[in-house]
Amino acid sequence: MEKVSLSKRRVFFYVQHLLGIGHLARASRIAKALLARGFDVTMVTGGLPVPGFPQEGVRTIVLPPVTAGDKGFSGLADAEGNPVTAAFQEHRKGMLLEALRFSEPDVVIIEAFPFGRRQMRFELLPLLDAIEAIERRPLVATSLRDILQERVKPGRAEETVELVKKHFDLVLVHGDPAFARLEETFPLASEIADRVAYTGLVAPPPPDDPAETFDVLVSAGGGAVGKELIGAALGAARILPQDLRWCLVTGPNLPRPDFDELAAAAPDGVGLFRFRRDFASLLAGARLSVSQAGYNTVCDILRAGCNSLLIPFTTGGETEQSTRAMRLERLGLAAVLPEEGITPQDLARQVGTLLARSKPEIPPLDLDGADSTATILEEHLKRMEGVRSSRSA
Repeated sequence: MEKVSLSKRRVFFYVQHLLGIGHLARASRIAKALLARGFDVTMVTGGLPVPGFPQEGVRTIVLPPVTAGDKGFSGLADAEGNPVTAAFQEHRKGMLLEALRFSEPDVVIIEAFPFGRRQMRFELLPLLDAIEAIERRPLVATSLRDILQERVKPGRAEETVELVKKHFDLVLVHGDPAFARLEETFPLASEIADRVAYTGLVAPPPPDDPAETFDVLVSAGGGAVGKELIGAALGAARILPQDLRWCLVTGPNLPRPDFDELAAAAPDGVGLFRFRRDFASLLAGARLSVSQAGYNTVCDILRAGCNSLLIPFTTGGETEQSTRAMRLERLGLAAVLPEEGITPQDLARQVGTLLARSKPEIPPLDLDGADSTATILEEHLKRMEGVRSSRSA
């Protein structure tokens, strides 16, 4: 393993995506902002590889990948879909601890945990213990989206608070408190209020002008659970006027047989893609976005300012996307269609209605969360270093 440079402040950033790619995309935007501030960033990833992530300039350590055992996030599977074994977990843990030792970080960021990613406790609890044993302990932060999953078992919130108080200096909430506050989906937030810092939403920069324009842009996030949405969109395209231009982005994780099946069924005027690097600019040129209600997709939509139809992911009792979608609907920024039982007819009716609307007025939400995250970490690191200097004087 290559030794990292000691001439810059060093960030060790752990990111584990299990089903979609939203966690990885948000972390990559933050890593880019840290690079721009002169930090040396090592990102440890533990999910299936995604083209284009992390971006150039970020040192990457790839752990043997794991995925969600099913859509309800129950259990872990390896890249071949087999349940992970104790030996597999031990190997990953060893690689992670070795990566920490070689990185010699000034800052450690752990995405989601302990508010989420409990499946990864087998390696994250030893990681936190190893951090505490470092003589010059780094600043430790958890990186959270603004709305958390509310389906939790009794005692989980108390355990989360205990871990935060024991191991974390900062709880970085990547949201605008005018839109969503941590206590609204995490009732014990007041017990860790001294560690909470709102960064603003981690949205992309303003997009370039689109190279091509579409009337309807349909996206399914990472694609692991998007086949039904894409299939319904293909059916809706056949119902609505044939002169409409459609762009359907399935996501890189849609299984190849499913993609081939959908591609064979695509009518004229419908472009089907696994991934578009220019997705943000396509949104800016689209009359309507149709998507799930994941954090990153919504940030893209807010930045682009286009009309939006949201179909939140709710499988396995998931609440985060439906909570976000309903808030946007109340602000007049989106319409919402339930995921369960979606049909081409339902989708066609909603698309036809929304295409007749003018663009929404976007409220002044803070969308510069990546840069703000870098600023907050820089300020806290300076404060920590100042305290150390005064103690040694």
